[in-house]
Amino acid sequence: MTAQSSAIARKSITPGAIGVLAFSLSLPATRVAVHDLDPWFVAFGRAVGAALLAWAYLTIVAAPRPTRSQWRRLTIVALGVVVGFPLFTSLALTTQTSAHGAVVITALPAMTAVFAVLRAGERPRPRFWVAALGGLAAVVAFLTLSGQVRGGPGAADLFLLCAVILCGLGYAEGGALARDLGGARTIGWALIIALPATVPATLVSAWLRPPHAGAAAWSGFAYLTVVSMFLAFFAWYAGLARGGIAKVGQLQLIQPVLTLAWSALLLGEPVTPAAIAAALLVLSCVAVTQRARD
Repeated sequence: MTAQSSAIARKSITPGAIGVLAFSLSLPATRVAVHDLDPWFVAFGRAVGAALLAWAYLTIVAAPRPTRSQWRRLTIVALGVVVGFPLFTSLALTTQTSAHGAVVITALPAMTAVFAVLRAGERPRPRFWVAALGGLAAVVAFLTLSGQVRGGPGAADLFLLCAVILCGLGYAEGGALARDLGGARTIGWALIIALPATVPATLVSAWLRPPHAGAAAWSGFAYLTVVSMFLAFFAWYAGLARGGIAKVGQLQLIQPVLTLAWSALLLGEPVTPAAIAAALLVLSCVAVTQRARD
């Protein structure tokens, strides 16, 4: 690897890692929020709140309006990360734990890589795919054997699978579009373009089930709105755009391990030797994907 390619890798991994760190709290925050709040309100209300932040940001920076072609691509981004992923994860986590959700969501990096090939024209080498699938297998095996997953497939798993497919599409399309617009403007305009869908859905859900919740649920909702739905994408799309969607997308293999670490730190749950071993194995696989040549 040349000095120039090493510098590019560092510039892409750093924002990508920041994005993953921010996203690692999304499933626990969703689980907390939907305990008291309607899942439809959580899914679409956070998008409306994030859109208000996006409008303020785009106004302050005087962002130029996207072209007609970019608007079409932003619609795909909005479908995946503004509507699809929040909705289906919110529905799933009304009946499943965030740890169970982490197992299915582990497939997201591989799905992102698939859409990077289909939508962004990337062509990862075989070594990349071997390491990516190895990391996926390591996380699923750990979470399953450690007892984090209980019960067979159900409706929640179908919702999570839909979330993975749509989010992978939104990540790949957004990462490619961020090469022209930048990460902040990509998620900002995607949130704006989704308003005709998210505002009515939020109002209807609030009318059918008026939101009444405690401080914990509202804190989870606030995190999802400000961080998961807005600020985290600044770093995440920037990393995807700079370092390659398929390659940087594999950083999300670390996310389930981080989610368990948050549980230990914030909830006092023990971290077992198996968890440490799984984390080291996943980090090794991620390192291979980052060193694999395009």
